[in-house]
Amino acid sequence: MSRDHVQSAERSAAEAPPAALTGVETPFLELLARGASADAYEQPVLLARAEGRPAETIGALERAKLLALRVRAELEGRRRREAELSALFETAHDLAGLRDLDAVLKAIVQRARSLLGTDVAYLSLNDPERGDTYMRVTEGSVAARFQQLRLGMGEGLGGLVAQTARPYVTDDYFKDGRFQHTRTIDAGVRDEGLVAILGVPLMLGHHVIGVLFAADRRARVFEREQIALLGSFAALAAAAIDTANLLTETRSALAGLERANEIIRDRSAVIERASDVHDRLAELVLRGGGVHDVAAAVSQVLDGTVEFTEAADTAATPLEASRAEGHAVRHEDDWIAAVTAGGELLGALVLRGHPGLDPVDQLTLERAAMVTSLLLLARRSAADAEQRVRGELLDDLLDARDRDPRLLRERASRLHADLDSTHVVLAARLDGPAADAEQEAAARRRLGAAASHLAATRHGLAAARDGGTVLLLPLTSGDTATDLARRTARHLGTAVHEPVTVGASAPVRDLAAHPDHVAAGYAEGRRCLEALRLLGRAGDGAAAEDFGFLGLLLAGDRDIAGFVDRTIGQVVAYDERRGTDLVRTLDAYFTCGMSPARTKDALHVHVNTVAQRLERVGRLLGDDWQDPARALEIQLALRLHRLSAPAQH
Repeated sequence: MSRDHVQSAERSAAEAPPAALTGVETPFLELLARGASADAYEQPVLLARAEGRPAETIGALERAKLLALRVRAELEGRRRREAELSALFETAHDLAGLRDLDAVLKAIVQRARSLLGTDVAYLSLNDPERGDTYMRVTEGSVAARFQQLRLGMGEGLGGLVAQTARPYVTDDYFKDGRFQHTRTIDAGVRDEGLVAILGVPLMLGHHVIGVLFAADRRARVFEREQIALLGSFAALAAAAIDTANLLTETRSALAGLERANEIIRDRSAVIERASDVHDRLAELVLRGGGVHDVAAAVSQVLDGTVEFTEAADTAATPLEASRAEGHAVRHEDDWIAAVTAGGELLGALVLRGHPGLDPVDQLTLERAAMVTSLLLLARRSAADAEQRVRGELLDDLLDARDRDPRLLRERASRLHADLDSTHVVLAARLDGPAADAEQEAAARRRLGAAASHLAATRHGLAAARDGGTVLLLPLTSGDTATDLARRTARHLGTAVHEPVTVGASAPVRDLAAHPDHVAAGYAEGRRCLEALRLLGRAGDGAAAEDFGFLGLLLAGDRDIAGFVDRTIGQVVAYDERRGTDLVRTLDAYFTCGMSPARTKDALHVHVNTVAQRLERVGRLLGDDWQDPARALEIQLALRLHRLSAPAQH
């Protein structure tokens, strides 16, 4: 029922004599009591007509219905006004206890949307520096482009409100020519699907600081009461912004005063700390401390957390600024001091969570960075010397220059390596694309450094060789050459941030007495490495044993017995223990084209016997023994086993 119809009906009901309603108002009172919809008030009248009640009764019901609708409308209006006043009161309460401006503005927008019953509500603020207005809070919005809109003064409905300081409303945005349409704004409004928009200004005195909007995705006429309500919310939003600005200014002024007092109060303490850190750093250098010892000492003096970080793990822009300026640079809540030597960037000292730093404390951090660079250079010199020694020993083993086992053992012992234990020779090479020769050389240097570090921590040796790196690492109990190759490929790849392919030899022993085993193992490792690259397995690690029968071609000693044992050794051993004939049955099975029927004829046994033997083979070799690739290796192993067996006379 339209509003005009209800008002006309109310006038008619007001003119009717009240006595005529006696006895017929009961159903309408019940409808009022349970808060029924307006349509439900037609039911008593329709029921009376259906029952054939007298015209006087029906007329009385009509008048009672109109009065009841009038009462209902009055109650709805009061409930609405009560909700509006309650929302305004809650917003004012939020403003009184303002702690988070964004939370208050979001609550205002949410309540405005809820009370006006719109699809979307949003609030924009003016940007004096850019001379436009931008979205600050949205509620009900689904379009990202709309949420990021910026409106120039006079552009769109919001720009017009911001410029004129007057409310504007449109029931169809795209058909309204009162304001300037732009492609950007129209695209955002179209993405959001808005049609009807109401905007009211946020005022501080005579100045507009933003606009509060309510909008629908369908045509709609906003009533005067709704415009006034949105204006009330806008006034509260403006007050919230003004209060927050005043609080920010007050807090800033108080913080400034407090900081000034702290500087005056702590000046003497800062000077004492500077003297203390100087003494501590000097002591650290004299006793041979490390970079982490320096960081720990400075942490205590600066009353914060200082860490040494690699250059790659530090924010690039402030690190480069510190390197160029020669001073510590603030980055968010941290301070970063570059650790450099001769123009080379070695890392950084980072003071965490300490945004306010006294100039003397800043100088302390910078001096600590300088001491750190000296310690790193000293450590690098020692590491380079050890790396050269390790590389020279491995080069001698590869070239078999030194044949004296005693001297070889002594040289290895000084490097904490044991040539009498079992080792694996690993050939490693980078497989990442290089932009130019300079980058390729730098990548090789990183690989060499990572390999040397790994060899030192594993009591092994490492050296540059043939455009890559060769490592001699001990093989621990329970480990295999394959495990070691894959683990080394992962470790080196992670260290240099590029794929590293690693080929491994079979385990080698007695290296002091037989240094030529190292050269043979290196050749085998290189063959495995090239096989991995040809197979498209760059960045992986493997040994000859991983390539099945191809491993016979890759292995330096052509370990035929080892291949046969790995492939069919369990079947051979079963025959030897039980006196069975599984090997001959398996050979006949493949010779007969994997046909059990032809196999039983070749062996002169029952087909069930063939099935039972093949089932036993499956339990020994695994369910995949008849897969093409596995079957090929088994047939080759059978052939080699037959050829290597003593001749039968």
